[in-house]
Amino acid sequence: MEMHVVIGLLFIVISAVQCGDIEEEKYGVIYATDCEVCKLVTKEVSERLQSTDSSDVIETGYSIDGKKKKTKYNKSELRLVETLEEVCNGMLDYRIHKERKDSTRFAKKMSQTFQTLHNLVNKGVKVDLGMPYELWDEPSAEISHLKTQCERFIEDHEDRISDWYFGKQKNPLKESVCKKVLRDKKCLDEPNGEDIEVEPEADSETQGKRSRKGDMGKSDKSEL
Repeated sequence: MEMHVVIGLLFIVISAVQCGDIEEEKYGVIYATDCEVCKLVTKEVSERLQSTDSSDVIETGYSIDGKKKKTKYNKSELRLVETLEEVCNGMLDYRIHKERKDSTRFAKKMSQTFQTLHNLVNKGVKVDLGMPYELWDEPSAEISHLKTQCERFIEDHEDRISDWYFGKQKNPLKESVCKKVLRDKKCLDEPNGEDIEVEPEADSETQGKRSRKGDMGKSDKSEL
């Protein structure tokens, strides 16, 4: 009986891995690596903490003498709990940039590919992606799964995040957590996806003018 259970579990695990491989091969879906998850989660936590920076003092519970305890909000457990509860929903704000091959493929802005497609639609060009236009900006499979990966990461490493939060915070959260829990740390040295500047795509008229100007320059040089 136990042998049958073990074999059944192994079959489920193998099937799940194979389905993941098939999904990646057939649809080009590449889920976030452990390094990318840690990088994005710690980035999101840090940004949310920065956005709630406050000098306020809050009252929490009662002390032995019956008076309410006063705590700085910046070091309160309430602030940390609120941040960790909201952080994974923030993963849905990211977009996948398939034209990039490193961790910068996750960024909180529209990918260059979809910017081009939207521009074509705005110019009256019919574009068929096999899905309704209204769904173009919905989270992709990678992003939806990233939210699940975030929730798992928070569950596994909440104590490390708490130690950093209530500690002296000498180093950024990414260094304090990711460098300790990851084997492959390569993506930590890569910039954030939002920091990659993409040159706006020129329209056909502008490109034509540049081309003609370049041809004229070549002609002038040949005459010389």
